[in-house]
Amino acid sequence: MTFAQGPSDGATAAMAEAAVAVLDKAGAITGWSGHARRLLGYSASEVVGRPGALLLDASEDGVAVMADVVERSRTTGGDWSGRLKFRHREGGTLSLEVRVSPLTGLGEGRPSGWLVVAANAETTAQAAWNAAVSAAVVTYSPVATVIWDTGLRYLWVNDALQTESGIPQDQWVGRSIEEVLGEALDVSAFESVMREVLRTGRPVLDYEYTRRIPSDLDRSHTYSISLYRLERGDGTPLGICGLRSDVTGARRNREHLDTLSEAGKTIGTTLDVMRTAQEFADFAVSRLADYVTVDLVDTVPLGGEPLERLGMDDGRIPVFRRAGVASIHQGTPESLFDRSKPVFVPPSSPFTKALSSGRPIMERVLDMTPGNWLEQDPERAKVIRETGMHSLIIVPIEARGAVLGVAVFVRNDNPAPFDADDLWLANELVSRASLSLDNARRYAREADAALALQRHLLPQRLVGSSTMEVDARYLPADMASKVGGDWFDVIHLSGARTALVIGDVVGHGINAAATMGRLRTAVQTLAEMDLPPSELLSRLDRTVVRLNQEGAEGLGPSAIGATCLYAVHDPISRRLDIASAGHPPPVVLHPTAGAAFPDIPTGTPLGLGVNSFESAELEFPEGSTIVFYTDGLVETRDDDIDVGMNRLAGSLTPPLAPLRELCDAALGSADTSTLTDDATLLVARCSDVSPDHVISWDIPNDPAAVPRARSTVASQLRTWGLSDLVATTGLIVDELLTNALTHAAPPIVLRLVLHDVLLCEVADSGAGSPGPRQAGTPYENGFGLLLVARSADSWGFRRTTNGKVVWAAQRTRRGVKNDAA
Repeated sequence: MTFAQGPSDGATAAMAEAAVAVLDKAGAITGWSGHARRLLGYSASEVVGRPGALLLDASEDGVAVMADVVERSRTTGGDWSGRLKFRHREGGTLSLEVRVSPLTGLGEGRPSGWLVVAANAETTAQAAWNAAVSAAVVTYSPVATVIWDTGLRYLWVNDALQTESGIPQDQWVGRSIEEVLGEALDVSAFESVMREVLRTGRPVLDYEYTRRIPSDLDRSHTYSISLYRLERGDGTPLGICGLRSDVTGARRNREHLDTLSEAGKTIGTTLDVMRTAQEFADFAVSRLADYVTVDLVDTVPLGGEPLERLGMDDGRIPVFRRAGVASIHQGTPESLFDRSKPVFVPPSSPFTKALSSGRPIMERVLDMTPGNWLEQDPERAKVIRETGMHSLIIVPIEARGAVLGVAVFVRNDNPAPFDADDLWLANELVSRASLSLDNARRYAREADAALALQRHLLPQRLVGSSTMEVDARYLPADMASKVGGDWFDVIHLSGARTALVIGDVVGHGINAAATMGRLRTAVQTLAEMDLPPSELLSRLDRTVVRLNQEGAEGLGPSAIGATCLYAVHDPISRRLDIASAGHPPPVVLHPTAGAAFPDIPTGTPLGLGVNSFESAELEFPEGSTIVFYTDGLVETRDDDIDVGMNRLAGSLTPPLAPLRELCDAALGSADTSTLTDDATLLVARCSDVSPDHVISWDIPNDPAAVPRARSTVASQLRTWGLSDLVATTGLIVDELLTNALTHAAPPIVLRLVLHDVLLCEVADSGAGSPGPRQAGTPYENGFGLLLVARSADSWGFRRTTNGKVVWAAQRTRRGVKNDAA
């Protein structure tokens, strides 16, 4: 039998499995725990009020041992630990490791009772473990243990609680919670829980509360306590036992993980660099610091390349721009720089040091001593003093090996300085935000490149004519979608005709823009062949199929499914020849009848190889306006495309309004602030060529008709006031008619058209393909066309249903061009 002076090796929180009993000074049992009932089989009603010695095995003289223990405790006041055998209610004995500790009341010098803790010791290893547990429960456990009476006054506390609080046991025993801890604890809430345990007898496990302790006054500590009731034999409460542990670290870890999880949902909701930086500042200021800034190197918000990591002796000082700032104070009085403005950084500041080293810097107490870096920045030093900044963390923002900027965390109102936990959290927050910022930067760079490519590939300057006024708009989508593959074009053809084109490539981004450029080039090339709209779309469809089969770089699958609308307007015949490859129909504004959607065959999108394209011919009187658009202008998530089309048509009033006003009205009919696809608009208003400016002659199949035709043309030119073109036009007429009479077949028709240029056309029924020849070649034909090419500003030929038309155009001083941006 020994009186223990310290805990056995390996004592841990397993004391929660030990049996606990309380004896009065006469040795009668007054308290019996649930673990004691489970261990020995006796209920509280069976043992409370009876001598504790009756539970001991008499064959081992346990009664005599216990009597000696009680006597020694009275004289020494110390604890005893050892092994005793107990009688089990179901029969047999149980060897238990036991620890007995005296309970001393307020003002008493002798024990008023004993606390007995016992644990199973069936094996040697388990016995050693339980002995350590028994010692830990009573006195030496790192987990604070305390017993209150029914009046919620302290009866006993162990060493852990005394050491942590700095309050010796004689200042606990007999006192209330208010008297001992009133200034550091919400006593009313705590006592309310304890009274509920006394009233119901139901234990409360892991109840958490917060208070400050003398050894760490900078911050509150969080504790978890389990409370259970001690009862007499009749079930009436005897007191409360509590096992309490400091869970501040675990609680902070949980809070940090919750914070990081929330940050992942809150920061980086868009692919906008400045908005992401502000989201980070707003998030961190309410959870970690009183004032937060995010300063990015100047290239980052513009989508440019960030800095590589700076060397210690690099000597460069990056230009920062404030991307995010937040404070607990209205108006952010701590900030010297507004968002998007350049930020001054002294060379010797911790900002530069953090960038050059790539490691965070924490100043628990901000250094304001003379000679520090703030002497180079007196304005910042003044603000620091005026706002009470006292603790600082600077974390470099890095992603994928590149430096994006720095995040700064400051405390002024919060008196607690930053600590290692705060630095860890700041690092983790910045790490997560840096990926969002870098993704936004990369996206901005790619989106800007795609937009630049898109705008470069679209017509830089729309050129109309005296027979057609044009205007157009292009709107990229929102930041989430940005640039798509919409395009439009106005192509001037022979015979005073004009081709109008609009198309839409599937997808978004730089690939869609590149595909759009290829398709636009293909359409321009095919338009030069002066093909009917249906045939042009058929050839374009075959081109897309071939390029996709070949796997042309940059075109890829995004070209499949592209749509296109191609129309040719003839101001002489007043007709519009139009064909569609899966594109929405245009809106036609008649001068008097208003807006309508013409009935034209839709056709299939490009790249499917179906080749089902048909043309429609529309009457197009002078003053009519045609409006081409892409689905991004009329299609929304909430409405069918028909709703948007009707909304667009209804906005185009009055029909004869200036084209610029019609464009503005069309864009105003849709919510362009939330576009998920880019939108394109092309508007054209047509005029006729005056009948007085179109003259044609049937030419007999006789070479003698050539000089007569030349003379007739010269007379007409003088009537039009174009005497300066008589000579060159005569040469052109001579050569074109001679070629037709020599190499083609009748009927032969000569036509002069005066609009922006003077156009001379000769139509025949021949199937050949005329071309100029250089002098000295072994061919006899083609020299006349060489003279025509040298005399005219442009020349060419086009196929017709009955043959071909060879034409030559000359600029005139009276020709007027209509340009529209």
